[in-house]
Amino acid sequence: MRPENDTTEQPVLELTDVRKAYGDFEAVRGVSFAVSRGECFGLLGPNGAGKTTTIRMIYGFSPRCAGEIRLFGQDIATAFRRVKARLGVCQQGNTLDPDLSVLENLLVFAGYFGIPRAEAKARAEELLAFFALEGKKRFQYEELSGGMARRLMLARAIVNRPELLILDEPTTGLDPQSRNTLWDRLLDLKRQGMTILLTTHAMEEAERFCDRLCIIDHGRVVTEGDPAGLVAAHAGRHALEVESPEPAMAEHLAAAGARFDRSGRRLIVYGDDKAALLALRERFCAESGFLRPATLEDVFLRATGRELRE
Repeated sequence: MRPENDTTEQPVLELTDVRKAYGDFEAVRGVSFAVSRGECFGLLGPNGAGKTTTIRMIYGFSPRCAGEIRLFGQDIATAFRRVKARLGVCQQGNTLDPDLSVLENLLVFAGYFGIPRAEAKARAEELLAFFALEGKKRFQYEELSGGMARRLMLARAIVNRPELLILDEPTTGLDPQSRNTLWDRLLDLKRQGMTILLTTHAMEEAERFCDRLCIIDHGRVVTEGDPAGLVAAHAGRHALEVESPEPAMAEHLAAAGARFDRSGRRLIVYGDDKAALLALRERFCAESGFLRPATLEDVFLRATGRELRE
């Protein structure tokens, strides 16, 4: 039975000024956001931005140093044991048990939640069919492809029918076929109303799944909103990419107060007025200018910078 103070109007997850430090290094510096029931919320950011540290605090792997995390309306500092069974977590690394078969990995994990054996068996068979793994149930996980192993990890993460599913880089390292198969299953879960918290480096993945997202950099939220709204606010509808532009073009853009970025030898101009960008291309870069729709990747790079990081 759910606690009396747990209502569907409350956020499923709410972080308020959450901080995490390792010695003198502050990995998370006051992150705040909320996830509503039934939505897919994304955390985007460069390597080392604080995404994985943040979600590890949410599912209890790492204690926070300051701030508040509430799951299903309850402070995890005092109620985590009561709410953890309502979570599903699919970590970035492979955590399957190599000594167990595909089916046994699901059954043993179901046992951690006190699910009766007959119910666990039925649920495992259902999930193996859902993730197209029914023909592999007697295999050891080392016999699976990378895509199959990721599908099995996702199946294991939802064997307890969680109300919040946390996915940390679920498709990293997968080939296009495996990635699209996993995307199909995630879309099915989303259509079923599952609440999802997703971290990803894939902008296409974020645009496809996330109802809302926030971009984190250097441990802080730098922007938040729905994907289309963020593109409109930070980049506009169109982007003009120019290879090795002449200096006069950058001078003209700066004087006009235009939105533009430099990336190595490239210059990218953003705006809503397609005709104005076409005129700009005709004037300065008829041969080297490429006009395209603005994307979430433009927002990501504008918010976090274009320099390489370790």
